[in-house]
Amino acid sequence: MKYDFDKIVARENTNSLKWDRTVLTNRLGFDAEGILPLWVADMDFRAPQPVIDALLKRVEHGIFGYSSPLDEYYDALIWWQKSRHDWDIKKEWVTMMPGIVPAFNFFIRALTDEGDRIIIQPPVYPPFRSTIETNNRIVANNPLKLVDGKYVMDYVQLEQLAKDPRTKMLILCSPHNPMGIVWSSEELRKLGEICNANNVIVIADEIHNDLILPGNSHVTYALLGEEFANNSIICTAPSKTFNLAGLQISNIIIPNQSLKEKVDTELKKSSIMEPNAFGIVATTAAYTEEGADWLNQLLEYLDSNAEFIQTFVAENMPNVKYNKPQGTYLAWLDFRDTAIAEELETKISQEAKVLLNSGAMFGLEGKGHMRVNFACPRSILAEALERIAKLLG
Repeated sequence: MKYDFDKIVARENTNSLKWDRTVLTNRLGFDAEGILPLWVADMDFRAPQPVIDALLKRVEHGIFGYSSPLDEYYDALIWWQKSRHDWDIKKEWVTMMPGIVPAFNFFIRALTDEGDRIIIQPPVYPPFRSTIETNNRIVANNPLKLVDGKYVMDYVQLEQLAKDPRTKMLILCSPHNPMGIVWSSEELRKLGEICNANNVIVIADEIHNDLILPGNSHVTYALLGEEFANNSIICTAPSKTFNLAGLQISNIIIPNQSLKEKVDTELKKSSIMEPNAFGIVATTAAYTEEGADWLNQLLEYLDSNAEFIQTFVAENMPNVKYNKPQGTYLAWLDFRDTAIAEELETKISQEAKVLLNSGAMFGLEGKGHMRVNFACPRSILAEALERIAKLLG
C-alpha cells in the first residue's frame, strides 16, 4: 500500500496537545491563531492503515473492559525486535508500562535511594532531569561536547562521575533527542564498560530506535554483550514509530531477572496493572510486515524532509548551523550567531508564528538552539522555515 505523507490532516479540536488552539494559547500566553506547531514530538501523519483497521474492529465490539495481552501480542513484539534489530528477546523479559517517562520514575525508585546520583548527558530530553529531581535524587551532568561541529561523549568526565560511589544509574538517550545522534557500537561500548566497571545501571531509552534515517544503523544496547545486557534496562515503545503516543503503552525489556523483579515490585506498589486495551490492539497490528512497510515509506519521507531543511538553511539562514540528524524526526538548529539569539523563543513564536522547542529546556547547554519536529507534510515544514527565514532577514 502506498501512503501519502504530503496529505494534511486537520488536528484542531481533537484534544491535540500539539495543535489545539486553546491548549496553545494557554501555554504561550497569547492568542495562538495562525501558529504553526513543530514542537511536541508526535507526527502529523495518520497511523498505518492496518492499525486503524484493527482499532475500528475493536471499537465495533463495543466492550472496553480490563485487558491483558495474549500471546499474539508478545509474538508480534518478539518478531519486531528480531526483524528490525536482530535481537532475540523472551516474553519473560518484558514489562508493559503506560509510557517510558513514567517508567523512569519506577526505575529510579526501585533501583536507587534518595540522595543517589544519576548521570544524564545534556542537552537531552527534559524528563531525564525532572524525574531524577522529583524523586529526590541528584543529577550528575555529563554534557556532550561539540567537537568539530559534532556532538560526542565526554568519557573522561563520565568515568569520574561513575567512580563516585553515590552514582548508581545512567540514563542513556539512544538515538539521542534532540540531536538525532545514532550512537555507534564503539561509542556505546566505551560508555558501557565504564558503567559496568563501576556498578552503574544503564537505562537505555530507545524509544526512537525504529526511526533511523537511511544510511545509519541503530545498535541495541543489550546486544553489546551479556555483561551489558545484564546491567541494563531497554526502553521501547510503538508510540514514536507509529504515532501512537496517546494510547500510552511501552515495552520495557529487562534481561536481568533480578532487576526486573525489583522494577515489577515498584510497579505493583503504584497499582499499575492492566495496560490500555487499544494500546494492545494497535501494537499487535503495528508490529507486522504491513507496519514495517509503512515505516519504510515513512523513513524515506522523513529523510527527504531532513534533506530539505539542510538545503533551506544553507541557502536562506546563513548564520544558522544545522547537522542533518541520523535518526528521529527532530532537527537541532543553532541560532547563537544570529541577531535574534537573545530573544529566540519569543521572536520565533510571536513574530514568525512558529512554535518550536527552546533548546534551553534540554539543559543550559542548549541555550541559543531550537528543536524542530519535521514529522509533518513538506508544505507545513516549508512554510515554517520560510517564516523563520523572513524573521532573520
